[in-house]
Amino acid sequence: MEFKHTSVLLHETIDNLRPKDGGLYVDATFGGGGHARYLLSRIEQGTLIGFDQDEYAIRSAESNFAALLQADSQPRLQLVHDNFSHLQENLVKLGYTNGISGIYYDLGVSSPQFDQAGRGFSYRFNARLDMRMDQSQTLDAYQLVNNSSQKELANILYKYGDEKFSRQIARKIVERRRIEPITTTFELVDIIKEAIPAFARRTGGHPAKKTFQALRVAVNNELDVLRESLEEAIKLLQPGGRISVITFQSDEDKIVKKIFKKYSEVEVPRGMPMIPDNMKPTLQLVNRKPIVASSEELDNNNRSHSAKLRVAEKL
Repeated sequence: MEFKHTSVLLHETIDNLRPKDGGLYVDATFGGGGHARYLLSRIEQGTLIGFDQDEYAIRSAESNFAALLQADSQPRLQLVHDNFSHLQENLVKLGYTNGISGIYYDLGVSSPQFDQAGRGFSYRFNARLDMRMDQSQTLDAYQLVNNSSQKELANILYKYGDEKFSRQIARKIVERRRIEPITTTFELVDIIKEAIPAFARRTGGHPAKKTFQALRVAVNNELDVLRESLEEAIKLLQPGGRISVITFQSDEDKIVKKIFKKYSEVEVPRGMPMIPDNMKPTLQLVNRKPIVASSEELDNNNRSHSAKLRVAEKL
């Protein structure tokens, strides 16, 4: 199965980086490589480092981008099979120590990850509970569902999924697993449906949507690694370099907004005649309000409906 994925906010994400020949760019979430292909089309010279923790995405990219990967002794594209929270470590290994010209993130789950039934990301397919983006890691959704305490489960569902019936679902999960382990996605879906009142199941989309989102975020530690990576990326940017981040959940967007604000605003004590260099902001916001998909993109790509793009420049 080829890693096919329609990139969201494609031109907005890359054009706002203002890519220039000779620059070093980082794709933190390579996936199907849609953003990467467009960025490389914008420059004749320069290097793009593509990160992805999903081995399937890396193997697919090695096939789809073979010509760029094997072009010469200094290929225009290099791939890294690792989480984007390890940016600096991997760039140093590759010999890049002078900072980067731009970096972009396309967060969340890609279409192939949802569509591959065996990955256990989707409530639409029956599969073993998994949800690991990096399939070499030990923790998966099966372990989380069957080993977490009732309180821990309720907290996960409420914190990462905003599930208002989190306590009822957690209680039902614990009751069911006392009989036998909960193994598959459909078993979990049935438990969720039993736990949520009938009136609530009739509105708001699939009743398992929020629970599956919450478990996926917890399994992959998505919010913590995002914070770590953004902090590291800002430090790695060269002056004038830019960072673009596409989010799909409110929690993700809040993290990006908060970190961008932290580095773009300074509190100047009253009466201070000038701002010392060590108090000047590190970033300048390129867009104060998030960029969203055009009506045309909304019509053609359903995934773009919840997408928000924030861009900032290193000063």
